[in-house]
Amino acid sequence: MARFTGKSIIVTGAGSGIGRAASLLFASEGGQVLCADISDAAEETAALIGKAGGIAHGIKMDAGKEQDVIRAINVACEYYDGLDVMFANAGISGGMANIFDTDVALITEVLRVNLIGPYLAIKHAAPKIAERGGGAIVLTASVAGIRSGAGSPAYSASKAGVINLAMVSAQQLAGSNVRVNAICPGLTETGMTKPTFDYAREAGKMEKVGRLNPLRRGAQPEELAKVAAFLASDDASYVNGQALAVDGGLSSSHPVTRQEYGKTAV
Repeated sequence: MARFTGKSIIVTGAGSGIGRAASLLFASEGGQVLCADISDAAEETAALIGKAGGIAHGIKMDAGKEQDVIRAINVACEYYDGLDVMFANAGISGGMANIFDTDVALITEVLRVNLIGPYLAIKHAAPKIAERGGGAIVLTASVAGIRSGAGSPAYSASKAGVINLAMVSAQQLAGSNVRVNAICPGLTETGMTKPTFDYAREAGKMEKVGRLNPLRRGAQPEELAKVAAFLASDDASYVNGQALAVDGGLSSSHPVTRQEYGKTAV
């Protein structure tokens, strides 16, 4: 397959996890990828693509800073003569504190990266993509944004905002031929969730990872990357304003336990 031949693509959070897997996949299908990350690992991802014979550059950026987003888009347009796809994937977890233990500084930072970041990506990438005749913007939300039970209040609220942002943006970009969709990962083995997976392996409890979903396992980044690539490609040419859960079936059910005020769920 070569769905992205000659396409200019930006991936944020490209230094690890879903972002790295997506960058490698886009490039393997002919895409020219600008790998962006707040760490130097973006350069490592670009180097992996280069070793495989693909085209990529790495850039260090903070996805929640407007000037960084503008700079990344300008660099992609300079290197690749425009922009066709933006995968706004960068995000942070913000820990697992409950509402009463989450301070304002923490929730502000989570919203800055997880929600304002995708907003800035849409704001500045959409016009460039429209100039090329259209393309796609894919956002990384989460099943935590669909309903309670999969993340902290700060993280869940930020991802719920991303889901709604995809819907609103799709409407406001009507006539531009720029599609906006979101993926909603369930538990996936990434840098963010590494402590959970490492602990399970060390304790010999991997069978408990993902036990609440019908597939009885967590996801690998490549599984999410394939769905992001689908939404970014012409295969999804009539998919717009949607949030697609990629969670092994977790969100197909209501919770079977309930947390009460002042108590821990069992």
